[in-house]
Amino acid sequence: MGFARTCSVALIGVEGVVVEVQADLEPGVAAFTLVGLPDKSLSESRDRVRAAVVNAGAEWPQKKLTVGLSPASVPKGGAGFDLAIAAAVLAAAERVDPRTVADLVLIGELGLDGRVRPVRGVLPAVLAAADAGYRQVVVPEQTAGEASLVPGVSVLGIRSLRQLIAVLTDEPVPEEPPTEEGRPDAMLAGLLVPGAGIGTGLSAGPTEGPDLADVAGQHGARRALEIAAAGGHHLLLSGPPGAGKTMLAERLPGILPPLTRQESLEVTAVHSVAGILPPGEPLVRRAPYCAPHHSATMQSLVGGGNGIPRPGAVSLAHKGVLFLDEAPEFSTKSLDALRQPLESGHVVIARAAGVVRLPARFLLALAANPCPCGRHTLHGAGCECPPALVRRYQARLSGPLLDRVDLRVEVEPVTRSDLLGHGSRGDTSATVADRVREARARAAARLADTPWTVNSEIPGHELRTRHLAAPGALAAAERDIERGLLTARGLDRVLRVAWTSADLAGRDRPDSRDIALALELRTGIARGVPTTTGETR
Repeated sequence: MGFARTCSVALIGVEGVVVEVQADLEPGVAAFTLVGLPDKSLSESRDRVRAAVVNAGAEWPQKKLTVGLSPASVPKGGAGFDLAIAAAVLAAAERVDPRTVADLVLIGELGLDGRVRPVRGVLPAVLAAADAGYRQVVVPEQTAGEASLVPGVSVLGIRSLRQLIAVLTDEPVPEEPPTEEGRPDAMLAGLLVPGAGIGTGLSAGPTEGPDLADVAGQHGARRALEIAAAGGHHLLLSGPPGAGKTMLAERLPGILPPLTRQESLEVTAVHSVAGILPPGEPLVRRAPYCAPHHSATMQSLVGGGNGIPRPGAVSLAHKGVLFLDEAPEFSTKSLDALRQPLESGHVVIARAAGVVRLPARFLLALAANPCPCGRHTLHGAGCECPPALVRRYQARLSGPLLDRVDLRVEVEPVTRSDLLGHGSRGDTSATVADRVREARARAAARLADTPWTVNSEIPGHELRTRHLAAPGALAAAERDIERGLLTARGLDRVLRVAWTSADLAGRDRPDSRDIALALELRTGIARGVPTTTGETR
């Protein structure tokens, strides 16, 4: 009788559970039994592993073989267990020393020819293994860079099962023929899944992507965009078609600062699980940008799917921007599903197969027309929408959702002088990004001893007790509360925006000007705040 064990990792959402893979050989009729709650794709690994072992030059044991995946109560799926199962079988058959694989974590899919194919979710899997105390990991060569992002873990990247056997037996490692130059590498097919990224993309830097200087006019909207980026505040851009709402939102990721190391690991883990991590770029350093179509379902926005829920658009936009163009065209059910992650920064999805907690700390940008035809706010434009239809259209953005949006900006049509280049040209994305970076640095220094990093994350109690505005600065906000223009949550969000305005201006704390600007951006009522040109509104 032969027995051996090794380890792999089961992913539940973006969190991993270390699974012990045990192989037991007993005399009897040759059979291969796989137990431990495997799904269909994992059950098929019996045929893949048998063919891979034989084609790797090893002998398949002609005995009764039982492979157990422990703990049995954890759902397991995917082809990432193939490599661990093959190693356990070879160790049980004494083709390799069982002691050499006992403390190894192996992740990878096997082809019938014995080649090791990459799988999704390598980074969160290795993170889970490191947290469990494992220090040696074997992964496909194509994902070795991704696995190496985890500190304190020794990573071995291999291209075939034959190479793994050679390493474990101290034999010369055979060379695998490389892919012919000019031909796509078929081994990368498992990393990028068509349709897995719901309108998402990794944003380019401020000098590579769309530049904010391309937007003609719109000084008030540009200022709101800068405040949103500096403080992580949610933004609503409303106005007629062609005013530049989408152009502004597309340039928002370009003025966000680069991700920190911890943020990069979180974003990379989500993109790796979703299957949209570009090959050759193991670490995401720029804020992601996700812009789903207005026909997106609630499951595609917040996450879901058959079996264990998968990340949705709110998780793909983690630490980045989620842009909903034509927001009133989204289903009301889908929009209201955003209310919880907007407050908590994560989404909890409960299904029959299990409960998954996914990160969802994103900056929400909404764009909306004033009515179905879009001409309601234009004088003499011939809007024929009945008042009741306009009210119903605007009511598709519910009050509770809008109460969580800090900045509400009316985007006016571009004037002829601005469009033809006669007006002043706005700052470039690089210039605005520098101001945003400085403002975030001030906020981070102020919040150094707290769990928060940007102003939008500070709880209201802290704003009213520890982070106080200048004396008398809240007089206008108090009047708005008495008039019913501002809710308790609205006051907290006004204070957060005021702190961001003060950080951009280099002030130690908000004064009446910052509060007035925050109230104007919140309520849409002009407060006589100076614009970038020095005039008052």
